[in-house]
Amino acid sequence: MSTQTAESALSIVSGPPLDSEPGLGTLTLPGFLREVTEAYGEREAVVLRSEEGDTRWTYAELWERAVAVARSLRACGLDKGGRVGVLMTNRPEWIASVFGTSLAGGVAVTLSTFSTPSELDHMLQVSGVSVLLLERAVLKTDFAAVLAELEPEIAETSPGALRSTRYPFLRRLAAVGDTPVSGIDGWEDFLSLGDRVPRELVEATAAAVLPSDTAVLFFSSGSTSRPKGILSAHRGVSIQMWRFRRMFGFEPQDGVRCWTANGFFWSGNFGQALGATLAAGGSLVLQRVFSPSEALELMQAERVNFPVAWPHQWAQLEGAPEWGGADLSAMRFADRNTPISRHPTVTADWTEPGHAYGNTETFTITTCFPANTPPEVHAGSSGEPLPGVTVKVVDPLTGAVVPRGERGEICVKGPTLMLGYAGTPLDETLDAGGFFHTGDGGYLDADGRLYWEGRLTDIIKTGGANVSPLEVDEALAGHPGVKVAKTVGVPHETLGEEVVSCVVPHDGADLGAEGLRAFLRESLASYKVPRRVLFFTGEELPLTGSAKIKSSELRELVTARLEA
Repeated sequence: MSTQTAESALSIVSGPPLDSEPGLGTLTLPGFLREVTEAYGEREAVVLRSEEGDTRWTYAELWERAVAVARSLRACGLDKGGRVGVLMTNRPEWIASVFGTSLAGGVAVTLSTFSTPSELDHMLQVSGVSVLLLERAVLKTDFAAVLAELEPEIAETSPGALRSTRYPFLRRLAAVGDTPVSGIDGWEDFLSLGDRVPRELVEATAAAVLPSDTAVLFFSSGSTSRPKGILSAHRGVSIQMWRFRRMFGFEPQDGVRCWTANGFFWSGNFGQALGATLAAGGSLVLQRVFSPSEALELMQAERVNFPVAWPHQWAQLEGAPEWGGADLSAMRFADRNTPISRHPTVTADWTEPGHAYGNTETFTITTCFPANTPPEVHAGSSGEPLPGVTVKVVDPLTGAVVPRGERGEICVKGPTLMLGYAGTPLDETLDAGGFFHTGDGGYLDADGRLYWEGRLTDIIKTGGANVSPLEVDEALAGHPGVKVAKTVGVPHETLGEEVVSCVVPHDGADLGAEGLRAFLRESLASYKVPRRVLFFTGEELPLTGSAKIKSSELRELVTARLEA
């Protein structure tokens, strides 16, 4: 268990020293890729199936593709610390671009393909990328056209000649797919730029990268505000990639084959899906855009044994017509609490390291229990501090550390903590002790386990009591007819706030508000049971690009419905 750094009565606890953590390898992205390439060279690293033909890269080929991108970036004038935007779905070129940027000594800026034009405009201005590598079209979005509309100069110049006052650092763009916009290089033309850069130069720049150097700039998903650019060092990113392999318990002989429904441009998916798989010598089975039917076919054909998805995606998979007839017998690392573990062909009995807490600011997990931790150990918590991590819970108004068991704001520091937000001095982000104040509410128990209860702004204050919407949502999730649940507080004349649960039923489920309230009374105190239950379709819920429900917009929607 964790070691305490203050009196046991206070809510501050540290994990063991970082140098005691087993399984860590080289702590730079170039070093990580080199190490896994040397260990697993001819193993299959990446698979993308398509009508045009399958793409299958070994680890050795992934290394070579990353080197090719790095040579081209150096030919474009990228120097140490230069920023490269990567705007693509999960495809081989995304992986080669991010690692290639690191091999060239640059900073990879990962951009969500769910971004609206205004969000993309904001992120390009904040990040200051000098090269933008993009996928021409994703579903109905033509990113070349979007970019040319944001900055008309892109369509009016030749490749490499851009001089933009809107994006003053941006010099070159290259795209996978057709590129009718004159100022954007085709992918092969971009790669050919590297022919004049000696391979030895890239090898030297890769070797010169330090763990303390900036590696990536990921953006928050923007559920409460505009996306923030979060800078992370090579050490932090690499620790989490090696660490996720350890937390999942993967070994090279397991033959991990990972499919994920989520973009690598989100840090959690980068760490646990991409990082854990490559660290264990596994294979990434890529799907560019989530489609339940296509995903089931892909998992069957590629013998996927490690699936990664969000709850709403599991619900879509289970509801797909192909669900019952799919052969998913290869599944081994399928959490017993997800629908896939209940599939008739799946016999796996496994629990993922889901008792965890983290943020993009810490490049994901800071507290966690490893896979298959017994319930009596995790006790329904969000984990205990990982090596090198210190967690404290403070009064959000005074900043004073609160007693164990008392609720407050979760604050963290450790070796994976961000270098800062783009454009914001670090001393405006961390407190005097170097802690990041997360804005999340929770508490530490007597054994040093953290319990996360949601955003402090989401905690519902009703009749003088605090209600965690997360606790209500978890109880609702236990009802077989509930597909999605989100609980919010809305203004009430006498209670202060009224607890309202918003529910999306499973197809065919016959749900009623009073029936669900009766179900909740079996496990929740009376003041936590929602006074109102409202039913929605999945399309009615306001979502961010990373499929998080926007609480503020949902409150407005609920308030309007109740008033009506």
